[in-house]
Amino acid sequence: MQKNIIQNIFKYSIATVWITNGLICKVLNFVPRHEQIVARILGDEFSRPLTILIGISEIGMAIWFLSGIKSRLNTIAQIGIVATMNILEFILVPDLLLWGKLNSMFAFLFIIAVYFNHFHLNKKAV
Repeated sequence: MQKNIIQNIFKYSIATVWITNGLICKVLNFVPRHEQIVARILGDEFSRPLTILIGISEIGMAIWFLSGIKSRLNTIAQIGIVATMNILEFILVPDLLLWGKLNSMFAFLFIIAVYFNHFHLNKKAV
């Protein structure tokens, strides 16, 4: 019983991170800094539509994660995407990050949570 509660906390917390960043921060543009990051890395011309596409992709990641379909592939994709995105931001736009270069520590903690959720809490999926 206790394990199920912990699994659900991890599961819904991870999904909430993806939905919050995708929908609230990017699609609805409540955090314009995200569009500024996209503009600086990919260029100004299409930064708004690209930010929306990235946000929709993040919402899709949450839905995929919650579905449980190909959970191992989803876990690897989440870890790869978060690591790649944060390395690029760390190098290219640290001044636009909420906590500057310290953002990478939070990204690392998120990666550990995703890994722990799949490979330790969800033994049947492995």
